[in-house]
Amino acid sequence: MHRKGYGGIDRFKLAAAILVVAIHTGPLSAWLPYADFVLTGIVARLAVPFLFMASGFFFFGKLSGERRSDSASLRKFSLRVCALYGAGILVYVPFNVYNGYFDESPGIGSILKDLVFDGTFYHLWYLPALILGTWIVFGLRAVFSEKGVLAAASALYAIALPGDSYYGLTGLSPMLTVAYDGLFMIFDYTRNGLFFAPIYIALGALAARRPLRDRPKRAYAAAFAVSMACLLGEGVALHAANWPRHDSMYAALVPAVYSLFRLLQSGEGKERLHERALSAWIYLLHPMAIVLVRAAAKLTGTVPLFVEDRIVYFLSIVFLSVLLSEAGIRLLRIRERSAPSKHRVWAEIDLDRLAHNLGQLRSVVPAGTEIMAVVKANAYGHGSYRVAKRLSEEGVRSFAVAEIDEAIELRRRGIKGELLVLGYTPTHRLSDIAGYDLTQTAVDADDAERLQACGEPLKIQVKIDTGLGRLGESFERPERILSMYRHDRLTVTGTYSHLASADRPKTEAAFTRMQFRRFEETVARIKEAGLAPGRLHIQSSYGMLNYDCAGMDMARPGIALYGLLSNEKDRTRKAVELLPALSLKTTVILVKAVRKGERIGYGGAFEAERDSVIATLSIGYADGISRELSERGGCVLIRGRKARIVGAVCMDQMLADVTDIAGVRQGDAATLIGEDGGQELTVGEMARRTGTISNEIVAAIGNRVERVYVSKPRRKRGRQINWRALALRG
Repeated sequence: MHRKGYGGIDRFKLAAAILVVAIHTGPLSAWLPYADFVLTGIVARLAVPFLFMASGFFFFGKLSGERRSDSASLRKFSLRVCALYGAGILVYVPFNVYNGYFDESPGIGSILKDLVFDGTFYHLWYLPALILGTWIVFGLRAVFSEKGVLAAASALYAIALPGDSYYGLTGLSPMLTVAYDGLFMIFDYTRNGLFFAPIYIALGALAARRPLRDRPKRAYAAAFAVSMACLLGEGVALHAANWPRHDSMYAALVPAVYSLFRLLQSGEGKERLHERALSAWIYLLHPMAIVLVRAAAKLTGTVPLFVEDRIVYFLSIVFLSVLLSEAGIRLLRIRERSAPSKHRVWAEIDLDRLAHNLGQLRSVVPAGTEIMAVVKANAYGHGSYRVAKRLSEEGVRSFAVAEIDEAIELRRRGIKGELLVLGYTPTHRLSDIAGYDLTQTAVDADDAERLQACGEPLKIQVKIDTGLGRLGESFERPERILSMYRHDRLTVTGTYSHLASADRPKTEAAFTRMQFRRFEETVARIKEAGLAPGRLHIQSSYGMLNYDCAGMDMARPGIALYGLLSNEKDRTRKAVELLPALSLKTTVILVKAVRKGERIGYGGAFEAERDSVIATLSIGYADGISRELSERGGCVLIRGRKARIVGAVCMDQMLADVTDIAGVRQGDAATLIGEDGGQELTVGEMARRTGTISNEIVAAIGNRVERVYVSKPRRKRGRQINWRALALRG
């Protein structure tokens, strides 16, 4: 399941930010006070828990399960949120001064209470709550099972209820009154990172680790509808009883948020980074918009319209919040726009995303099942050495390549562990297999005899053909298979096969299971003969994501390691978040005006239908760009906007129509694969347009394309903070 449902989650995050604005403005309070209570005191209370759950989902879904790397991820996450919190504190200092926060010098205890629990401005409590709640859930997960984590987080939530919407209970017991009065000396609300946040963050972690059940979307919709009915009933009843001290915590809110999240997750749609960023910015900036709207209304004498009319007030603040947020995003985008690259064309490889994808794939195989990373074809165009080096740092000890020279390059550059050559190696090169301590695939029984006859001791893995019909000794010839294990110069380190149709779980599941069965029966015969098959593996990316790895010692992910599936629209049975690691970029080398009717390019393939502006880009089919791309609606991103590819793609250049993009000039970056300004062009989209698969697109990226590797640096004094990235992760 590749990025399934993130579009829905991102869209609701934007809606949640607007619901928070509604809570703080009361849009219906002047006309329908009770309806305003239902909206802001019950329905809108979905917003912040949903944001906590989304944060838990994305953070815990990225963890690998390895304690050291997970602890490092937690520290990085906390530092990012702390940096955002610090920026928020500084931004709202003038507002605190205006509100009289510093009129009486607050004591150390009061400052600490605000910093840790209540927030230094009324909406900023969310950020320290997110940090504290995440640390609590992280700690609980180190000690308890999933059920234990949920039980502990639920207990904290239950303790908090009498301090919030169930405050009326405390009046029934002097002991409860004393207890909660004591708590309120430490913090103003039990809606905080200690009591409120952990349950939703834990549910997000649960959603990340547990695949969606194979049930229709309407089942999730029904669960949400029932939960919302319970929530509305609970909120109305508590309000009638006059119990709430602060109406933000309800018992039914927990299942309502969880079922809503699952409903959105079950929908189709790729992630929407712009909406994700916008929601974070609106949440942070809407109090500023409130102050500005009220101040402007006073100055212009329009208070009755823009403040007292609460609907207009709400809409004005939403509009200004969006305006301020878009301005902030665009300003940072301009500041972050890279200087003209020193490369003609380059592929930017995000090694942190590679590590993230490895963690996601490790999460779907049983404990003890190792990963053999497939780094053939220059690691699917990503650069085999740098990819293998980073994966080695992440604990991978086995790698697979297609041919001997790929393996030798890795060994010469210091990559340790087993290097398996998946394909045939000519006899005159077999001495290099031994000399570089490589492992050779025996592609059938005759090939094993050839390897034995070379005269040198070799490490091999035996390939069994269980139905693909490509390489391997047929499962139907058990005696020939057994002979491959009896050669005295060959050390068998593993036995493997390859699935033919693992990417089609709905139509080819029976055939795939038959391949599993054939492999298992063959291995059983090998063991019955007293022979050692070595480590067993049969599953590549789709095999891992659609079928269980029980009984296998290793799994061989290839394309999924790089954040891709062969077909962008494929849906797999196991839910993982795969992040594309590669972006492909080039440079604008010329911008020129073209008159209406003028024809340009080889064969005059493009005729301008209007006066146009055309950019020449320094990339062509010699760099791996299909000539069909221009004929099938292909685009590039320049200055965060799509520009259509026009004319014939040449060997070294191509043309793009930038008429509708202001300010394009020589030296600007153009993105063919990747993100720019909230827009994205994917490998899958390029593959679809050119009638191929993602594997071919990335593997075809030529050697003339410079590989540029990015990764988060170790903490250094004076390191700049990427505020836009922080907002995107919000």
